[in-house]
Amino acid sequence: MKYALTRASTAMCVIWAAAPALALAQTSTPASPGVQVGLDEIIVTARKRAESVQDVPVAVTALSGEQVLRQDLTNLEKIAARTPNFTVGRASNGSGAQMTLRGIGSSSTSIGIEQSVAVIVDGVYYGQGRTINEGFFDLERLEILKGPQALFFGKNATAGVVSITSADPGDELEIIGRARYEFKSEQIQGEAIASVPLNDTLGLRVSLRASKMYGGYYRNIAEPVTYPVVDVITEQPGTPLVGLPADREAPGEEELLGRITLKWTPNDQLTATLKASGTYNEVNNNSWNYVAFNCPTGYSMLLPQYKCDRKFVTHQNNLPAEVARDMPYAKKDGSLYNRYKSFAITGTVNYELPSITLTSVTNYNWNNNRWACACDFQSSSISNWATENTSYDAFSTEFRALTSYDGPVNVLVGGYYQKTNRKFNQWIMFGNVANSTASPANRYLATTKTSKTDGETVSGFGQVIWRLADSIEATAGVRYTHETKDSIFSQPYNNPALTWIFRPADDPDGLGVTTAKQSFNNWSPEATISWSPVDDVMLYAAFKTGYKSGGFSNSGINSKLSNDPLGDLTFEPEKAVGFEGGIKTTLLDRQLRFNVALYSFKYKDMQIDFFNSPIFAFQTMTADARTKGVEIEFEYAPQAVEGLNIHGSLNYNRARYLDFIAPCYAGQTPAAGCNLEFNAAVNAYTRQNLTGSTLAMAPKWTATLGASYEREVSNNLLFGIGVDARYSDNYLASGFGNPASRQKSYVNLDASVRVGSLDRRWELALLGKNLTNRFYATGVVDGPSTGGNTGTPDGFLADQLGFGVLPRTVQVQLSWRY
Repeated sequence: MKYALTRASTAMCVIWAAAPALALAQTSTPASPGVQVGLDEIIVTARKRAESVQDVPVAVTALSGEQVLRQDLTNLEKIAARTPNFTVGRASNGSGAQMTLRGIGSSSTSIGIEQSVAVIVDGVYYGQGRTINEGFFDLERLEILKGPQALFFGKNATAGVVSITSADPGDELEIIGRARYEFKSEQIQGEAIASVPLNDTLGLRVSLRASKMYGGYYRNIAEPVTYPVVDVITEQPGTPLVGLPADREAPGEEELLGRITLKWTPNDQLTATLKASGTYNEVNNNSWNYVAFNCPTGYSMLLPQYKCDRKFVTHQNNLPAEVARDMPYAKKDGSLYNRYKSFAITGTVNYELPSITLTSVTNYNWNNNRWACACDFQSSSISNWATENTSYDAFSTEFRALTSYDGPVNVLVGGYYQKTNRKFNQWIMFGNVANSTASPANRYLATTKTSKTDGETVSGFGQVIWRLADSIEATAGVRYTHETKDSIFSQPYNNPALTWIFRPADDPDGLGVTTAKQSFNNWSPEATISWSPVDDVMLYAAFKTGYKSGGFSNSGINSKLSNDPLGDLTFEPEKAVGFEGGIKTTLLDRQLRFNVALYSFKYKDMQIDFFNSPIFAFQTMTADARTKGVEIEFEYAPQAVEGLNIHGSLNYNRARYLDFIAPCYAGQTPAAGCNLEFNAAVNAYTRQNLTGSTLAMAPKWTATLGASYEREVSNNLLFGIGVDARYSDNYLASGFGNPASRQKSYVNLDASVRVGSLDRRWELALLGKNLTNRFYATGVVDGPSTGGNTGTPDGFLADQLGFGVLPRTVQVQLSWRY
């Protein structure tokens, strides 16, 4: 680790020392048309008003739409692979993703837990993990705000915010076409964008993207598996079922995205924008990136012939066809899949009075996700298959007013309302059981689950902005939030042999239903002071708080073995409090941007989901934690070397549990720390003390270093190259301290080369990502049906199944614009 840190810091110091000398040593020449000279100014809306990224007292990484395009950052996973201290783990079930920033994130196993990293699209909050299935393209800008962001972004942003702003229509006709081919996955992708001024006041922009994979990123090497069953009514074995291998190349993605934007500006005061978008995304396996990367014996416990390794290889089988033809939402041949559909419409009105700007943002969004899953992620004779159909819709509206008086004091005030509805249904097959008296749909099932949650949020917020002097600004604000959530959960069918599942016969009312009515209230204050002693230098310090609502684990299990089934399904709010400060500078006649941020935040009741296998229940637990660290970033674009840009960052993050009496991980022994809360019923310990231990997905050191260069090579030809490296220190992927989940340090390398016309009418580019082809996990689960004897001296560890990233990809891209 010391050697890696020395390499990263030495490289940055060399660039820092050499860059000014390099600029002075060059002979300044007139810039070529179309070639960037010096730094671009990026405008952000981190405080709900347009400001330069260097003027906003927030730790923020901002990219222009052009940078997003050039680096192919067209989904959240690609954005995370480029951004230090930010990870996105694609998960099969539950919320569908685990997003983590500075070590703070939300478990993927519960669909009821909203992300601690909030995703904001065109000013609208999206808290669902399935947002990773949305494709983000034709963007104006991308902002990553680090740390709690409660005041300006509505709700549930205790770790930070990813704010995405799509492009609006322009004043002139613009037609863009783009075609891509990625060699590893054999993916063809096309984009078409048209921006048309319909008249002097009304503009239209239409953006479409479609893609299809004829191959995949991961290779499935499973063989057919035989699944024996016993009829629990007759106690006789049935005809064994056969699961054939799932698609050999995954994910085999098909995608169709579209967005229509209308922008009306009848005068200088009023701007009204209407955006409607839709997404269709389907892959051939919803757990296509689950890899058994570390196993106690080196081989899978379920499939001893398969070696566990850090490679892009899986072992998964389809549902037996005899089961699939009657199982709800299964494909008739038993094929695995994940299909995501969404729709959203957003209306934004901005009205500028002489000293007050009024803004309203109203949105309705809906999504539906269906899948068939090999849910033990290593198919075998004791396999677990399931299907799911879930939907979520939300209506929200926000209104705010910002004053701009000439005096020293101005204010921002606003209100926010959101109404949500989540519906969840799941059908699960495990335990090698059958029931000849059940309906055809349930004959081979172990259990079914149905749940829903209706939510409502009302909040108000305000901020006072006080200009103490020309160079000093102080702000103070607060957001009040009131939320209610009404939930219901039941397991309407359960195989008679599975007696530990709560069912109607166990309910005095004969309903077998668990309900919860939850109400939460919160005040989240914030205060900041900034000082600009000279032009292009700003120092700032901020006190911040954050809040993420409690809720209901719709995808949980109601187990009769639990002492508190309602407590297993419900969880309390997550809160954050702490400080952030730093310095932002733009130096050397706006050739060098150099920023430093320091932070320390304490998190109370951080929400962590856990599958308790002895009692077969999902339990959402809470823990206290602290993150603190330093982030340094720079960007250097010498005016004397037109087209050159050198950039990088160095980050230290210490993320530790302050108080967490946690469940033991599968197979953990008393000698390894599983020595608390002895359970006489199972003759084993069940808890460990993780106080002082590292959080999941929290490497201590991360760094980036990159450079790009463009130059005119003929009268009308532009050539460019770019290289970006990202270093991560080692880290634990498990939130429960399992040492087997540790990821070694690694370096990712991306590169590009491009050639095009000087006026950027056309461009041909070759883009490479993860050229080092490093496998690393961005989340992990203990392998189902592996590991055992937890809390006893005879404990043996489970296979570690990681959410793998994309392997090496190489893509050719042709762009044309008119």
